[in-house]
Amino acid sequence: MLLENFSWPEVKELKFDDLVVVLPLGSFEQHGHHLPLTTDTDIVTAIARRMEQQRPEKILCLPTLWPGHSTHHLFFPGTLSVHQAPYIQLVIELCSSIAKMGAKKVFLLNGHGGNDVPLRAAVRELKTTFPTLQVVYASYWTIAAKSIKEVRESELGGLGHACEMETSVMLHLHPERVKMNKARRDGPKHTDEFRKADMQYGRAVYFVNEFHEISETGTVGHPDLATAEKGERFMRGIVQEVTQFVDEFAKW
Repeated sequence: MLLENFSWPEVKELKFDDLVVVLPLGSFEQHGHHLPLTTDTDIVTAIARRMEQQRPEKILCLPTLWPGHSTHHLFFPGTLSVHQAPYIQLVIELCSSIAKMGAKKVFLLNGHGGNDVPLRAAVRELKTTFPTLQVVYASYWTIAAKSIKEVRESELGGLGHACEMETSVMLHLHPERVKMNKARRDGPKHTDEFRKADMQYGRAVYFVNEFHEISETGTVGHPDLATAEKGERFMRGIVQEVTQFVDEFAKW
């Protein structure tokens, strides 16, 4: 079910005890020389909508929140960002509205790495305000780590931003918007275990970089390895694994 298709009396009649409300979270930021500014939003929206198509009786899908916390990308023109405090408050306000509709379970499905810290803070605040509302947050690449690893060809460092995976998925979803002739490998060159960068690598030490400090082009990873066929496989695995999580969450 898609919330935007309902009238308010129809929302009032929904049986929220049987529903998981999914709020996709994206960004509007630079993605190298070859991908559009809406890449994160495009991908997480496609994942959420495909999940809803598989579980229309179980998922109430909301429109994607496209503003994100992208301060680290502001060096690159075109990026639109919200600072952490207002972003946290925005998510809290939206979830408050969802709770007032009658929702019992809310899944914040994230598609942008920069949203991670403020989303964790928002979930903590929501628990205090709405003790009985179950709110969970996850980025799709963490839930779908197994299937992503099975599809990727790049070594550690190949998945990051405008990378092998994101470029492949965009070639699958919106090939007309991808400029493969401008795709270049880029990113940090550090080899020590504390500064390696990859979507599937958890560093032991937390620190912050501005994106132009680690990438000249705005890319981190190996977009040259991307194909539309690989993008279809990435999407199939991601949607399957995230949907499996929703099935479990619905039982909580």
